Amino acid sequence: MTVQFDEDKSKKKLDTLLKQEEEDLARVLSYKYGVEYLDLSRVAISTDALRLIPEEEAHKAELAVFDIVGKKLKVAVRAPKKDATELVLEGLRGKGYAVEIFIVSSVGLERALSRYKDVAFTSEVKAGMLDISSEEIEQFTNEVQSLEDVKKLISGTLSMKKSYRISRILEIILAGALALHASDVHLEPEEGYVRLRYRLDGVLTEILTFDLETFVLLLSRLKLLSRLKLNIKNAPQDGRFSIRLKEGDIEIRTSLLPGAYSESVVLRVLNPQSIAVSMEKLGIEEDLFNKLAHEIGKPTGMILTTGPTGSGKTTTLYAFLKRVHKPDIKIITIEDPIEYHMPGIVQTQVDHKEYDFASGLRSVLRQDPDVIMVGEIRDGETAKIAINAALTGHLVFSTLHTNSAAGAFPRLIDLGVDPKIIGSAINTSMAQRLIRILCPACKKETALLPERKKRVDEVLASVAEKTKNIQKEKEFLPVGCKECAGLGYKGRLGIFEAVFMNEKISDLVSKSSSERDIAEEEASQGTFTMLQDGFVKALTGITSFEELSRVIDIEARN
Repeated sequence: MTVQFDEDKSKKKLDTLLKQEEEDLARVLSYKYGVEYLDLSRVAISTDALRLIPEEEAHKAELAVFDIVGKKLKVAVRAPKKDATELVLEGLRGKGYAVEIFIVSSVGLERALSRYKDVAFTSEVKAGMLDISSEEIEQFTNEVQSLEDVKKLISGTLSMKKSYRISRILEIILAGALALHASDVHLEPEEGYVRLRYRLDGVLTEILTFDLETFVLLLSRLKLLSRLKLNIKNAPQDGRFSIRLKEGDIEIRTSLLPGAYSESVVLRVLNPQSIAVSMEKLGIEEDLFNKLAHEIGKPTGMILTTGPTGSGKTTTLYAFLKRVHKPDIKIITIEDPIEYHMPGIVQTQVDHKEYDFASGLRSVLRQDPDVIMVGEIRDGETAKIAINAALTGHLVFSTLHTNSAAGAFPRLIDLGVDPKIIGSAINTSMAQRLIRILCPACKKETALLPERKKRVDEVLASVAEKTKNIQKEKEFLPVGCKECAGLGYKGRLGIFEAVFMNEKISDLVSKSSSERDIAEEEASQGTFTMLQDGFVKALTGITSFEELSRVIDIEARN
Protein backbone atom coordinates (compact mmCIF):
# COMPACT_ATOMS: atom_id res chain seq x y z
CA MET A 1 0.00 0.00 0.00
CA THR A 2 1.40 3.38 -1.06
CA VAL A 3 1.14 6.36 1.27
CA GLN A 4 0.73 9.63 -0.67
CA PHE A 5 2.07 12.86 0.89
CA ASP A 6 -0.39 15.77 0.72
CA GLU A 7 1.82 18.87 0.73
CA ASP A 8 -1.05 21.40 0.79
CA LYS A 9 -2.73 19.65 3.69
CA SER A 10 0.52 19.52 5.64
CA LYS A 11 1.25 23.20 5.01
CA LYS A 12 -2.22 24.11 6.18
CA LYS A 13 -1.77 22.06 9.34
CA LEU A 14 1.63 23.69 10.00
CA ASP A 15 0.16 27.19 9.55
CA THR A 16 -2.58 26.31 12.04
CA LEU A 17 -0.01 25.11 14.57
CA LEU A 18 2.11 28.24 14.14
CA LYS A 19 -0.96 30.45 14.55
CA GLN A 20 -1.93 28.53 17.68
CA GLU A 21 1.61 28.99 19.01
CA GLU A 22 1.35 32.75 18.38
CA GLU A 23 -1.97 32.93 20.21
CA ASP A 24 -0.58 30.87 23.14
CA LEU A 25 2.34 33.28 23.43
CA ALA A 26 -0.06 36.24 23.50
CA ARG A 27 -2.00 34.51 26.34
CA VAL A 28 1.21 34.12 28.34
CA LEU A 29 2.05 37.79 27.86
CA SER A 30 -1.45 38.78 28.97
CA TYR A 31 -0.87 37.02 32.31
CA LYS A 32 2.52 38.69 32.64
CA TYR A 33 1.17 42.23 32.08
CA GLY A 34 -2.22 41.70 33.67
CA VAL A 35 -3.97 42.73 30.44
CA GLU A 36 -6.87 40.83 28.86
CA TYR A 37 -6.02 38.59 25.84
CA LEU A 38 -8.02 38.77 22.61
CA ASP A 39 -8.01 36.68 19.44
CA LEU A 40 -8.42 39.38 16.77
CA SER A 41 -9.29 36.84 14.08
CA ARG A 42 -12.72 36.56 15.70
CA VAL A 43 -13.36 40.29 16.05
CA ALA A 44 -14.65 42.88 13.56
CA ILE A 45 -12.26 45.75 12.85
CA SER A 46 -13.82 49.22 12.65
CA THR A 47 -12.20 51.40 9.98
CA ASP A 48 -13.65 54.48 11.73
CA ALA A 49 -11.70 53.45 14.84
CA LEU A 50 -8.50 52.86 12.85
CA ARG A 51 -8.65 56.46 11.61
CA LEU A 52 -7.86 57.76 15.08
CA ILE A 53 -4.18 56.79 14.68
CA PRO A 54 -2.21 57.35 11.43
CA GLU A 55 -1.11 54.09 9.83
CA GLU A 56 2.63 54.81 10.13
CA GLU A 57 2.27 55.65 13.82
CA ALA A 58 0.20 52.50 14.46
CA HIS A 59 2.87 50.28 12.87
CA LYS A 60 5.62 51.95 14.89
CA ALA A 61 3.71 51.58 18.18
CA GLU A 62 2.49 48.06 17.32
CA LEU A 63 -1.11 48.79 18.13
CA ALA A 64 -4.48 49.18 16.43
CA VAL A 65 -7.66 50.93 17.61
CA PHE A 66 -10.23 48.37 16.46
CA ASP A 67 -13.48 49.55 18.08
CA ILE A 68 -15.02 52.90 19.03
CA VAL A 69 -18.31 53.71 20.77
CA GLY A 70 -18.60 57.37 21.68
CA LYS A 71 -15.47 58.16 23.66
CA LYS A 72 -14.76 54.51 24.52
CA LEU A 73 -11.97 52.78 22.59
CA LYS A 74 -10.71 49.21 22.34
CA VAL A 75 -7.03 49.00 21.45
CA ALA A 76 -5.05 45.89 20.41
CA VAL A 77 -1.37 45.94 21.44
CA ARG A 78 1.63 43.60 21.28
CA ALA A 79 3.59 45.02 24.23
CA PRO A 80 1.74 47.49 26.49
CA LYS A 81 4.96 48.71 28.16
CA LYS A 82 6.74 49.62 24.92
CA ASP A 83 7.64 53.33 24.92
CA ALA A 84 6.04 54.08 21.53
CA THR A 85 2.89 52.18 22.58
CA GLU A 86 2.56 54.02 25.89
CA LEU A 87 3.06 57.37 24.15
CA VAL A 88 0.16 56.74 21.73
CA LEU A 89 -2.11 55.46 24.51
CA GLU A 90 -1.40 58.54 26.63
CA GLY A 91 -2.20 60.73 23.61
CA LEU A 92 -5.60 59.06 23.26
CA ARG A 93 -6.36 59.48 26.97
CA GLY A 94 -5.29 63.12 26.71
CA LYS A 95 -7.99 63.64 24.08
CA GLY A 96 -10.64 62.39 26.53
CA TYR A 97 -10.95 58.79 25.33
CA ALA A 98 -11.50 55.89 27.75
CA VAL A 99 -9.03 53.27 26.51
CA GLU A 100 -9.45 49.51 27.04
CA ILE A 101 -6.31 47.51 26.13
CA PHE A 102 -6.09 43.95 24.81
CA ILE A 103 -2.96 41.93 24.14
CA VAL A 104 -3.05 40.20 20.76
CA SER A 105 -0.74 38.01 18.71
CA SER A 106 1.48 39.40 15.96
CA VAL A 107 -0.75 37.62 13.43
CA GLY A 108 -3.88 39.24 14.87
CA LEU A 109 -2.25 42.68 14.93
CA GLU A 110 -1.13 42.33 11.31
CA ARG A 111 -4.70 41.45 10.35
CA ALA A 112 -5.95 44.64 12.02
CA LEU A 113 -3.20 46.82 10.51
CA SER A 114 -3.89 45.38 7.05
CA ARG A 115 -7.35 46.96 7.22
CA TYR A 116 -5.76 50.42 6.83
CA LYS A 117 -5.94 49.81 3.08
CA ASP A 118 -9.73 49.89 3.48
CA VAL A 119 -9.74 53.17 5.35
CA ALA A 120 -11.12 55.96 3.18
CA PHE A 121 -8.70 58.81 2.75
CA THR A 122 -10.96 60.88 4.94
CA SER A 123 -9.08 61.46 8.17
CA GLU A 124 -12.21 62.74 9.90
CA VAL A 125 -15.91 62.78 9.05
CA LYS A 126 -18.32 64.83 11.13
CA ALA A 127 -21.33 67.03 10.56
CA GLY A 128 -20.29 69.96 8.43
CA MET A 129 -16.70 68.91 7.71
CA LEU A 130 -14.91 66.35 5.55
CA ASP A 131 -11.14 66.21 6.06
CA ILE A 132 -9.39 64.82 2.98
CA SER A 133 -5.68 64.17 2.73
CA SER A 134 -4.10 66.64 0.31
CA GLU A 135 -1.64 63.96 -0.76
CA GLU A 136 -4.50 61.65 -1.76
CA ILE A 137 -6.23 64.44 -3.68
CA GLU A 138 -2.97 65.28 -5.45
CA GLN A 139 -2.42 61.61 -6.31
CA PHE A 140 -6.00 61.32 -7.56
CA THR A 141 -5.63 64.46 -9.67
CA ASN A 142 -2.48 63.05 -11.24
CA GLU A 143 -4.31 59.82 -12.10
CA VAL A 144 -7.18 61.64 -13.77
CA GLN A 145 -6.48 62.58 -17.38
CA SER A 146 -9.97 62.10 -18.79
CA LEU A 147 -13.57 61.34 -17.91
CA GLU A 148 -12.80 57.67 -18.51
CA ASP A 149 -10.20 57.78 -15.73
CA VAL A 150 -12.76 59.17 -13.28
CA LYS A 151 -15.28 56.55 -14.40
CA LYS A 152 -12.79 53.71 -13.76
CA LEU A 153 -11.85 54.98 -10.30
CA ILE A 154 -15.47 55.41 -9.23
CA SER A 155 -16.43 52.02 -10.72
CA GLY A 156 -13.57 50.42 -8.81
CA THR A 157 -14.84 51.95 -5.58
CA LEU A 158 -18.39 50.77 -6.27
CA SER A 159 -17.14 47.19 -6.63
CA MET A 160 -15.71 47.19 -3.08
CA LYS A 161 -17.31 45.25 -0.27
CA LYS A 162 -20.42 46.88 1.12
CA SER A 163 -18.91 46.96 4.62
CA TYR A 164 -16.66 49.87 3.71
CA ARG A 165 -17.28 51.13 0.17
CA ILE A 166 -19.59 53.90 1.38
CA SER A 167 -16.64 55.19 3.39
CA ARG A 168 -14.87 55.94 0.11
CA ILE A 169 -17.48 56.49 -2.58
CA LEU A 170 -18.46 60.04 -1.52
CA GLU A 171 -14.81 61.09 -1.23
CA ILE A 172 -13.98 59.56 -4.63
CA ILE A 173 -16.92 61.38 -6.27
CA LEU A 174 -15.91 64.69 -4.70
CA ALA A 175 -12.22 64.17 -5.47
CA GLY A 176 -13.18 63.48 -9.09
CA ALA A 177 -15.19 66.71 -9.18
CA LEU A 178 -12.20 68.65 -7.82
CA ALA A 179 -9.77 66.99 -10.24
CA LEU A 180 -11.94 67.88 -13.25
CA HIS A 181 -12.86 71.34 -11.86
CA ALA A 182 -16.59 70.51 -11.84
CA SER A 183 -18.90 73.20 -10.47
CA ASP A 184 -21.70 70.78 -9.51
CA VAL A 185 -22.24 67.08 -8.82
CA HIS A 186 -25.68 65.65 -9.70
CA LEU A 187 -27.01 62.35 -8.29
CA GLU A 188 -30.32 61.54 -10.00
CA PRO A 189 -32.29 58.40 -8.99
CA GLU A 190 -34.27 56.57 -11.66
CA GLU A 191 -36.47 53.48 -11.28
CA GLY A 192 -33.65 50.93 -11.24
CA TYR A 193 -30.43 52.94 -11.01
CA VAL A 194 -28.85 56.29 -10.12
CA ARG A 195 -27.17 58.60 -12.63
CA LEU A 196 -24.02 60.50 -11.64
CA ARG A 197 -23.27 63.66 -13.64
CA TYR A 198 -20.71 66.47 -13.30
CA ARG A 199 -21.24 70.01 -14.56
CA LEU A 200 -17.98 70.73 -16.39
CA ASP A 201 -17.47 74.28 -17.67
CA GLY A 202 -21.20 74.84 -17.45
CA VAL A 203 -22.27 71.65 -19.28
CA LEU A 204 -23.71 68.55 -17.60
CA THR A 205 -21.65 65.45 -18.46
CA GLU A 206 -22.73 61.92 -17.54
CA ILE A 207 -20.09 59.93 -15.66
CA LEU A 208 -21.81 56.59 -14.88
CA THR A 209 -24.81 54.88 -13.30
CA PHE A 210 -24.88 52.76 -10.15
CA ASP A 211 -27.29 50.83 -7.93
CA LEU A 212 -30.00 52.33 -5.72
CA GLU A 213 -28.86 50.35 -2.66
CA THR A 214 -25.51 52.16 -2.67
CA PHE A 215 -27.26 55.50 -3.25
CA VAL A 216 -29.47 55.08 -0.17
CA LEU A 217 -26.40 54.59 2.03
CA LEU A 218 -24.61 57.45 0.29
CA LEU A 219 -27.63 59.73 0.80
CA SER A 220 -27.60 59.06 4.55
CA ARG A 221 -23.91 59.95 4.73
CA LEU A 222 -24.56 63.19 2.82
CA LYS A 223 -27.41 64.15 5.12
CA LEU A 224 -25.26 63.63 8.22
CA LEU A 225 -22.44 65.68 6.74
CA SER A 226 -24.77 68.49 5.66
CA ARG A 227 -26.67 68.59 8.99
CA LEU A 228 -29.93 67.56 7.30
CA LYS A 229 -32.73 65.44 8.77
CA LEU A 230 -32.47 61.75 7.94
CA ASN A 231 -36.18 61.02 8.38
CA ILE A 232 -37.44 63.74 5.99
CA LYS A 233 -37.81 62.34 2.47
CA ASN A 234 -40.83 64.14 1.05
CA ALA A 235 -39.70 67.77 1.36
CA PRO A 236 -36.76 69.76 -0.04
CA GLN A 237 -33.72 70.28 2.20
CA ASP A 238 -30.67 72.51 1.86
CA GLY A 239 -27.43 72.21 3.79
CA ARG A 240 -23.70 72.60 3.46
CA PHE A 241 -20.40 71.11 4.53
CA SER A 242 -16.75 71.80 3.85
CA ILE A 243 -13.86 69.79 2.45
CA ARG A 244 -10.72 70.67 4.38
CA LEU A 245 -7.57 70.62 2.26
CA LYS A 246 -4.06 71.84 2.92
CA GLU A 247 -4.64 74.80 0.59
CA GLY A 248 -7.86 75.79 2.37
CA ASP A 249 -11.51 74.82 2.77
CA ILE A 250 -13.81 74.14 -0.17
CA GLU A 251 -17.48 74.57 0.66
CA ILE A 252 -20.10 72.17 -0.70
CA ARG A 253 -23.74 73.30 -0.80
CA THR A 254 -26.15 70.36 -0.65
CA SER A 255 -29.61 70.52 -2.22
CA LEU A 256 -32.11 67.64 -1.87
CA LEU A 257 -35.37 67.48 -3.81
CA PRO A 258 -38.02 64.73 -3.50
CA GLY A 259 -38.43 62.77 -6.73
CA ALA A 260 -40.47 59.91 -8.14
CA TYR A 261 -38.00 57.24 -6.95
CA SER A 262 -35.87 58.91 -4.27
CA GLU A 263 -34.37 62.26 -3.41
CA SER A 264 -32.42 64.03 -6.16
CA VAL A 265 -29.09 65.46 -4.96
CA VAL A 266 -27.09 68.42 -6.28
CA LEU A 267 -23.76 69.32 -4.67
CA ARG A 268 -22.50 72.81 -5.59
CA VAL A 269 -18.70 72.97 -5.34
CA LEU A 270 -17.60 76.43 -4.17
CA ASN A 271 -13.88 76.38 -4.85
CA PRO A 272 -12.29 79.73 -3.87
CA GLN A 273 -9.51 79.23 -6.43
CA SER A 274 -12.02 79.27 -9.30
CA ILE A 275 -13.43 82.59 -8.09
CA ALA A 276 -10.13 84.35 -7.41
CA VAL A 277 -9.86 85.88 -10.89
CA SER A 278 -8.50 89.34 -11.63
CA MET A 279 -10.50 91.79 -13.75
CA GLU A 280 -7.93 91.47 -16.53
CA LYS A 281 -8.67 87.74 -16.89
CA LEU A 282 -12.45 87.91 -17.16
CA GLY A 283 -12.34 88.22 -20.95
CA ILE A 284 -13.66 91.80 -21.16
CA GLU A 285 -12.98 93.51 -24.51
CA GLU A 286 -10.42 96.34 -24.25
CA ASP A 287 -12.73 99.30 -24.91
CA LEU A 288 -15.35 98.03 -22.46
CA PHE A 289 -12.62 97.19 -19.92
CA ASN A 290 -11.30 100.77 -19.95
CA LYS A 291 -14.79 102.24 -19.51
CA LEU A 292 -15.59 99.84 -16.64
CA ALA A 293 -12.26 100.61 -14.95
CA HIS A 294 -13.19 104.29 -15.06
CA GLU A 295 -16.66 103.64 -13.62
CA ILE A 296 -15.51 101.49 -10.70
CA GLY A 297 -12.91 104.14 -9.91
CA LYS A 298 -15.69 106.60 -9.04
CA PRO A 299 -16.30 107.20 -5.32
CA THR A 300 -20.10 106.84 -5.48
CA GLY A 301 -22.86 105.18 -7.51
CA MET A 302 -23.99 101.65 -8.26
CA ILE A 303 -22.56 99.09 -10.69
CA LEU A 304 -24.83 96.16 -11.49
CA THR A 305 -23.90 92.86 -13.10
CA THR A 306 -26.80 90.90 -14.55
CA GLY A 307 -27.39 87.46 -15.96
CA PRO A 308 -28.91 84.09 -15.04
CA THR A 309 -27.64 81.76 -12.32
CA GLY A 310 -24.20 80.38 -13.22
CA SER A 311 -23.20 83.24 -15.51
CA GLY A 312 -20.21 84.29 -13.40
CA LYS A 313 -21.66 87.42 -11.78
CA THR A 314 -20.11 86.77 -8.36
CA THR A 315 -16.68 86.18 -9.89
CA THR A 316 -16.97 89.55 -11.65
CA LEU A 317 -17.93 91.31 -8.41
CA TYR A 318 -14.91 89.85 -6.62
CA ALA A 319 -12.70 91.03 -9.50
CA PHE A 320 -14.13 94.55 -9.09
CA LEU A 321 -13.46 94.44 -5.34
CA LYS A 322 -9.85 93.43 -5.95
CA ARG A 323 -9.51 96.34 -8.36
CA VAL A 324 -10.75 98.99 -5.89
CA HIS A 325 -9.25 97.49 -2.72
CA LYS A 326 -6.86 99.95 -1.05
CA PRO A 327 -5.66 100.34 2.55
CA ASP A 328 -7.39 103.71 2.93
CA ILE A 329 -10.96 102.58 2.14
CA LYS A 330 -13.38 100.32 4.00
CA ILE A 331 -15.14 97.59 2.02
CA ILE A 332 -18.02 95.53 3.45
CA THR A 333 -19.80 92.68 1.66
CA ILE A 334 -23.13 90.92 2.27
CA GLU A 335 -23.04 87.49 0.63
CA ASP A 336 -24.88 84.19 0.37
CA PRO A 337 -22.56 82.44 1.00
CA ILE A 338 -19.07 83.93 1.36
CA GLU A 339 -17.39 82.14 -1.53
CA TYR A 340 -13.93 83.68 -1.39
CA HIS A 341 -12.28 85.23 1.67
CA MET A 342 -10.44 88.46 0.88
CA PRO A 343 -7.95 89.89 3.41
CA GLY A 344 -8.64 93.46 4.48
CA ILE A 345 -12.35 93.29 3.59
CA VAL A 346 -15.21 92.83 6.07
CA GLN A 347 -17.39 90.00 4.75
CA THR A 348 -20.74 88.98 6.23
CA GLN A 349 -23.10 86.14 5.34
CA VAL A 350 -26.91 86.18 5.37
CA ASP A 351 -28.86 83.47 7.18
CA HIS A 352 -32.33 84.09 5.63
CA LYS A 353 -33.97 84.34 9.08
CA GLU A 354 -33.10 87.47 11.02
CA TYR A 355 -30.18 88.56 8.84
CA ASP A 356 -31.19 88.88 5.20
CA PHE A 357 -29.83 91.17 2.49
CA ALA A 358 -32.09 94.08 3.47
CA SER A 359 -31.40 93.99 7.23
CA GLY A 360 -27.73 93.30 6.55
CA LEU A 361 -27.48 96.32 4.27
CA ARG A 362 -29.07 98.57 6.89
CA SER A 363 -26.50 97.37 9.45
CA VAL A 364 -23.61 97.77 6.99
CA LEU A 365 -24.48 101.43 6.40
CA ARG A 366 -23.95 102.08 10.13
CA GLN A 367 -20.37 100.74 9.81
CA ASP A 368 -19.12 103.73 7.77
CA PRO A 369 -18.12 101.82 4.61
CA ASP A 370 -16.75 103.39 1.43
CA VAL A 371 -17.58 100.41 -0.82
CA ILE A 372 -20.43 97.93 -0.36
CA MET A 373 -21.02 94.67 -2.20
CA VAL A 374 -24.53 93.21 -2.02
CA GLY A 375 -24.44 89.65 -3.32
CA GLU A 376 -27.86 89.89 -4.95
CA ILE A 377 -30.83 92.27 -5.11
CA ARG A 378 -33.81 89.96 -4.69
CA ASP A 379 -36.58 92.21 -3.38
CA GLY A 380 -37.84 95.78 -3.37
CA GLU A 381 -36.57 96.61 0.12
CA THR A 382 -32.99 95.61 -0.69
CA ALA A 383 -33.17 97.45 -4.02
CA LYS A 384 -34.35 100.69 -2.38
CA ILE A 385 -31.71 100.60 0.39
CA ALA A 386 -28.94 99.83 -2.13
CA ILE A 387 -30.04 102.67 -4.43
CA ASN A 388 -30.17 105.03 -1.45
CA ALA A 389 -26.63 103.95 -0.42
CA ALA A 390 -25.38 104.76 -3.93
CA LEU A 391 -26.98 108.21 -3.66
CA THR A 392 -25.46 109.00 -0.26
CA GLY A 393 -21.74 108.70 -0.86
CA HIS A 394 -21.09 104.97 -1.30
CA LEU A 395 -19.86 102.87 -4.21
CA VAL A 396 -22.20 99.86 -4.43
CA PHE A 397 -21.66 96.63 -6.38
CA SER A 398 -24.52 94.17 -6.78
CA THR A 399 -26.23 91.66 -9.09
CA LEU A 400 -29.68 91.26 -10.63
CA HIS A 401 -31.33 88.38 -12.45
CA THR A 402 -32.11 89.87 -15.86
CA ASN A 403 -31.24 88.72 -19.37
CA SER A 404 -29.59 91.91 -20.60
CA ALA A 405 -27.86 95.06 -19.39
CA ALA A 406 -30.82 97.20 -20.51
CA GLY A 407 -33.23 94.88 -18.68
CA ALA A 408 -31.83 95.92 -15.27
CA PHE A 409 -33.67 99.24 -15.33
CA PRO A 410 -37.25 97.95 -15.89
CA ARG A 411 -36.50 95.26 -13.29
CA LEU A 412 -35.59 97.84 -10.64
CA ILE A 413 -38.78 99.75 -11.44
CA ASP A 414 -40.77 96.51 -11.06
CA LEU A 415 -39.18 96.12 -7.60
CA GLY A 416 -40.58 99.48 -6.60
CA VAL A 417 -37.60 101.80 -7.08
CA ASP A 418 -38.55 105.35 -8.10
CA PRO A 419 -37.53 105.63 -11.81
CA LYS A 420 -36.66 109.32 -11.34
CA ILE A 421 -33.71 108.54 -9.05
CA ILE A 422 -32.30 105.54 -10.92
CA GLY A 423 -30.35 107.76 -13.33
CA SER A 424 -28.61 109.51 -10.43
CA ALA A 425 -27.80 106.28 -8.57
CA ILE A 426 -26.58 103.84 -11.24
CA ASN A 427 -23.28 104.27 -13.05
CA THR A 428 -23.32 101.10 -15.13
CA SER A 429 -25.41 98.03 -15.81
CA MET A 430 -23.47 95.11 -17.27
CA ALA A 431 -24.75 91.76 -18.53
CA GLN A 432 -22.67 88.63 -18.99
CA ARG A 433 -22.63 84.94 -19.87
CA LEU A 434 -19.91 82.31 -19.58
CA ILE A 435 -18.65 80.46 -22.67
CA ARG A 436 -16.24 77.54 -22.87
CA ILE A 437 -12.78 78.16 -24.31
CA LEU A 438 -11.66 75.93 -27.16
CA CYS A 439 -8.74 73.70 -26.18
CA PRO A 440 -5.69 75.32 -27.84
CA ALA A 441 -4.00 71.93 -28.20
CA CYS A 442 -6.62 70.33 -30.43
CA LYS A 443 -9.01 72.92 -31.92
CA LYS A 444 -9.24 72.89 -35.70
CA GLU A 445 -10.24 75.52 -38.20
CA THR A 446 -12.64 75.26 -41.10
CA ALA A 447 -14.09 77.66 -43.68
CA LEU A 448 -17.19 79.64 -42.79
CA LEU A 449 -20.27 78.45 -44.65
CA PRO A 450 -22.03 81.14 -46.74
CA GLU A 451 -25.01 81.32 -44.34
CA ARG A 452 -22.73 81.76 -41.32
CA LYS A 453 -20.63 84.39 -43.12
CA LYS A 454 -23.77 86.34 -43.98
CA ARG A 455 -24.84 86.29 -40.34
CA VAL A 456 -21.36 87.42 -39.22
CA ASP A 457 -21.57 90.42 -41.54
CA GLU A 458 -25.04 91.31 -40.20
CA VAL A 459 -24.04 91.11 -36.54
CA LEU A 460 -20.80 93.05 -36.93
CA ALA A 461 -22.12 95.69 -39.37
CA SER A 462 -22.66 98.33 -36.68
CA VAL A 463 -19.12 97.83 -35.33
CA ALA A 464 -17.41 97.35 -38.71
CA GLU A 465 -14.69 99.88 -37.94
CA LYS A 466 -13.79 98.17 -34.66
CA THR A 467 -13.69 94.70 -36.26
CA LYS A 468 -12.03 95.51 -39.60
CA ASN A 469 -8.83 93.67 -38.61
CA ILE A 470 -10.64 90.48 -37.56
CA GLN A 471 -10.73 87.65 -40.09
CA LYS A 472 -14.25 86.65 -41.23
CA GLU A 473 -13.54 83.68 -43.49
CA LYS A 474 -13.10 80.76 -41.07
CA GLU A 475 -14.33 79.40 -37.76
CA PHE A 476 -12.87 77.00 -35.18
CA LEU A 477 -14.21 73.65 -33.96
CA PRO A 478 -13.64 71.46 -30.87
CA VAL A 479 -11.89 68.10 -31.28
CA GLY A 480 -10.88 66.59 -27.90
CA CYS A 481 -7.53 65.39 -26.58
CA LYS A 482 -5.75 64.48 -23.32
CA GLU A 483 -5.16 68.14 -22.52
CA CYS A 484 -8.91 68.82 -22.29
CA ALA A 485 -10.01 65.38 -20.99
CA GLY A 486 -11.51 64.67 -24.42
CA LEU A 487 -14.05 67.51 -24.21
CA GLY A 488 -12.60 69.87 -26.82
CA TYR A 489 -12.88 72.78 -24.37
CA LYS A 490 -10.77 73.83 -21.41
CA GLY A 491 -11.83 76.64 -19.09
CA ARG A 492 -14.35 79.47 -19.47
CA LEU A 493 -14.48 83.22 -19.85
CA GLY A 494 -17.20 85.80 -20.27
CA ILE A 495 -18.99 87.61 -23.02
CA PHE A 496 -20.24 91.02 -21.93
CA GLU A 497 -22.30 94.08 -22.74
CA ALA A 498 -22.90 97.24 -20.72
CA VAL A 499 -25.09 100.31 -20.52
CA PHE A 500 -23.34 103.41 -19.18
CA MET A 501 -25.56 106.00 -17.62
CA ASN A 502 -25.81 109.27 -19.54
CA GLU A 503 -28.44 111.95 -20.00
CA LYS A 504 -30.37 110.05 -22.70
CA ILE A 505 -30.44 106.77 -20.76
CA SER A 506 -31.44 108.63 -17.58
CA ASP A 507 -34.28 110.32 -19.43
CA LEU A 508 -35.53 107.02 -20.89
CA VAL A 509 -35.45 105.34 -17.48
CA SER A 510 -37.25 108.21 -15.74
CA LYS A 511 -40.06 107.83 -18.30
CA SER A 512 -40.18 104.05 -17.59
CA SER A 513 -39.25 103.32 -21.21
CA SER A 514 -39.06 99.74 -22.44
CA GLU A 515 -35.95 97.55 -22.42
CA ARG A 516 -35.88 97.77 -26.23
CA ASP A 517 -35.71 101.59 -26.18
CA ILE A 518 -32.82 101.52 -23.69
CA ALA A 519 -31.02 98.83 -25.75
CA GLU A 520 -31.27 101.00 -28.88
CA GLU A 521 -29.60 103.86 -27.02
CA GLU A 522 -27.00 101.41 -25.65
CA ALA A 523 -25.97 100.59 -29.24
CA SER A 524 -24.92 104.21 -29.78
CA GLN A 525 -22.40 104.04 -26.92
CA GLY A 526 -19.87 102.20 -29.09
CA THR A 527 -19.22 99.03 -27.08
CA PHE A 528 -20.03 95.47 -28.17
CA THR A 529 -23.31 93.78 -27.37
CA MET A 530 -23.00 90.25 -25.92
CA LEU A 531 -23.83 88.88 -29.38
CA GLN A 532 -21.08 90.90 -31.04
CA ASP A 533 -18.59 90.07 -28.29
CA GLY A 534 -19.38 86.39 -28.75
CA PHE A 535 -18.97 86.56 -32.54
CA VAL A 536 -15.58 88.25 -32.19
CA LYS A 537 -14.43 85.56 -29.73
CA ALA A 538 -15.61 82.83 -32.13
CA LEU A 539 -13.87 84.37 -35.13
CA THR A 540 -10.61 84.76 -33.21
CA GLY A 541 -10.60 81.10 -32.14
CA ILE A 542 -11.35 81.63 -28.46
CA THR A 543 -14.62 79.70 -28.68
CA SER A 544 -16.84 78.09 -31.31
CA PHE A 545 -20.13 79.23 -32.82
CA GLU A 546 -21.61 75.95 -31.56
CA GLU A 547 -20.67 76.88 -27.99
CA LEU A 548 -21.91 80.43 -28.47
CA SER A 549 -25.32 79.20 -29.64
CA ARG A 550 -25.58 77.07 -26.47
CA VAL A 551 -25.35 80.21 -24.35
CA ILE A 552 -27.19 82.89 -26.39
CA ASP A 553 -29.48 82.99 -29.42
CA ILE A 554 -27.05 83.83 -32.24
CA GLU A 555 -29.84 84.11 -34.82
CA ALA A 556 -31.95 86.63 -32.87
CA ARG A 557 -32.61 89.91 -34.67
CA ASN A 558 -32.93 93.15 -32.74
